[in-house]
Amino acid sequence: MKIAIFGKTIAPENEGYLKQLVQELKNNHVEVVDCFNRREPVGADIDLLLSIGGDGTLLDAVPLVGASGIPILGINMGRLGFISSVAKEEIPQAIRQILEGRYTTEDRTLLELVSPNNVFGDVRYALNEINIIRNPEHSLLSIKVFVDDVYLNTYWGDGILLATPTGSTAYSLSAGGPILTPDSHCFVITPIAAHNLTVRPIVITDDSVVRIQVEGRERQFVFSMDSHACALDTSVELVVRKADFRIRTVRLEGADFFSTIRNKLSWGKDNRN
Repeated sequence: MKIAIFGKTIAPENEGYLKQLVQELKNNHVEVVDCFNRREPVGADIDLLLSIGGDGTLLDAVPLVGASGIPILGINMGRLGFISSVAKEEIPQAIRQILEGRYTTEDRTLLELVSPNNVFGDVRYALNEINIIRNPEHSLLSIKVFVDDVYLNTYWGDGILLATPTGSTAYSLSAGGPILTPDSHCFVITPIAAHNLTVRPIVITDDSVVRIQVEGRERQFVFSMDSHACALDTSVELVVRKADFRIRTVRLEGADFFSTIRNKLSWGKDNRN
């Protein structure tokens, strides 16, 4: 078996967990490929990619596997983490389950930025969401949204985001959006600090093509796709659709999405007791 390990930075207090991970793999005769701070895609001979960090690290790992179908397992070195759901204390058990084949994979939908197509170079896909937000120093944005060329709404506020089911537990959740299960065939459009309080998130099918036009007094807005961000001119029209491939993530035996959100969000816990 050949496993790639990807990460960005490891805090000193987590170095021991990383060493434990590598040692567990080597003890089981696994060929380990170091992909720390790597930018180019990994080889097709990789059986699995381990993302070491948090959800942000896993998002950065997506371009490394692309459409190859190589599954990704996130080892969470932080506190929360919905996609990177394996805690660092669970590394030995997780490696044992992987080597014994006691896991399943989930196909996760990506967003593709169709136009403009060169904003972040070769990076055109987002696992979580795309965001259109105002510069903090500027006034509110006016954002006109079309779904399959049918006018949806003009959003006045700090911005909007278009999230995948995976991204529904990220920024969209903080902005008041619904939680979608990973296998949902839909996207959610979530307003960010809308000026009109009657505006609410809306769920659309994931075969929709979303077209976005930014208007208003400001000449630029901030555009982001997962961990990539830049300033764009308001003359730029954005076109977004579902990517023609999916990312495979690993779910270990005994784990499920509902238990993850229940534990991460402390559902059912009463701090008065």
